[in-house]
Amino acid sequence: MTKVHERFLKYVTFDTESNPDSDTCPSTDKQKSLGEHLTREMIEMGIANVIMDENGYIYGELPSNSDNNDAPNLAFIAHMDTSPDLSGANIKARIVENYDGKDIVLNSEKQIIMSPNDFEHLTNYIGQDLIVTDGTTLLGADNKAGIAEILSMVERLIHSPEIKHGNIKIAFTPDEEIGRGADRFDLERLGADFGYTVDGGELGELEFENFNAATAKIKINGTNIHPGSAKGKMKNALLIGMEFHQMLPTFDNPAYTEGYEGFNHLNDFEGSVEEAKMLYIIRDHDLQKFEEKKAIFKEIEHFINFKYGDKTVELELIDSYFNMREKVLPHFHLIETAQKAMESIGIKPLIVPVRGGTDGARLSYMGLPCPNLCTGGHNFHGRFEYIPVQSMEKTVDLLIEIVKLYNEIK
Repeated sequence: MTKVHERFLKYVTFDTESNPDSDTCPSTDKQKSLGEHLTREMIEMGIANVIMDENGYIYGELPSNSDNNDAPNLAFIAHMDTSPDLSGANIKARIVENYDGKDIVLNSEKQIIMSPNDFEHLTNYIGQDLIVTDGTTLLGADNKAGIAEILSMVERLIHSPEIKHGNIKIAFTPDEEIGRGADRFDLERLGADFGYTVDGGELGELEFENFNAATAKIKINGTNIHPGSAKGKMKNALLIGMEFHQMLPTFDNPAYTEGYEGFNHLNDFEGSVEEAKMLYIIRDHDLQKFEEKKAIFKEIEHFINFKYGDKTVELELIDSYFNMREKVLPHFHLIETAQKAMESIGIKPLIVPVRGGTDGARLSYMGLPCPNLCTGGHNFHGRFEYIPVQSMEKTVDLLIEIVKLYNEIK
């Protein structure tokens, strides 16, 4: 059988960065390259009914080997794309064996160092084997680790027929990182009663609350006049953009928030005197506060247009996903079963709110209750992303334990 970290190291050689500016599905054709590899691997492994559809979604099934007809159809879901926040091309992953708790030099030439002084959780993994990058790309544990763990779980079940299980449904999606992972998800084809996304962070994380999420796209229309004769005529789009940002609440900024606290995050700002564009992501666990945050954006748009003239600022607010809590609570066995599985194999459950989103949030609203499980990774979307090999192995154990517990349902 293939070791889970070996499977993962193969997957990260595929560049699967998604593109929010694309109108296609998947947003980048290169996601299908990994999809084709996974499809072949799943068929060779013995998974049934494997298909990658025209939109890049992959489905498969491991049929039940149990005589328990009450066991549910249980889904495990992960996404193939990586975040456009940092390049996912030419990832140079390596394993730091038997980590000693000191600084890790990711790139000596560029002097990129990952230090426990900056990332205290590194010291939790002294003596373990950490998969890291060379500091020039992200790693892709979000979410290729989830894919590797799901398929390693399935491979072990295939080779261990003494482990009884119900029908296990598998799905891998494109474009989760740009909020479109569930757009063309075929729930009927999946055929599951409920499931889990395997898309979380450190070992033990269990999440059934996530942000309500929206994107604010802002276009600023300026007027460019030679600065020597600009008095009373120039409208500098860049300066108006800065003014817009300064009118937002200062501490509704991700650098000042944690836990259940929401934020407005300026992700992109580009342009010239003539025209500028800004992109914000708006997040809050509380729906009322979420709506209030969006209302502030509208009020600022109205004020600036009153001040500088109609259509100076054009604001588009787009809802991305909503907090899955209310959809999961009626199926709280999903949380209780995952907790029990963790505790039975020596994992301490860490029930935390997702400070982000998962495909599971939207799938829950589409009718598939779907909380989120850990992958074991840290520092997603950046050059300091890493994942311990031992956490990946333990996550595979966790998935198998969940499968076994659901087979005991009568």
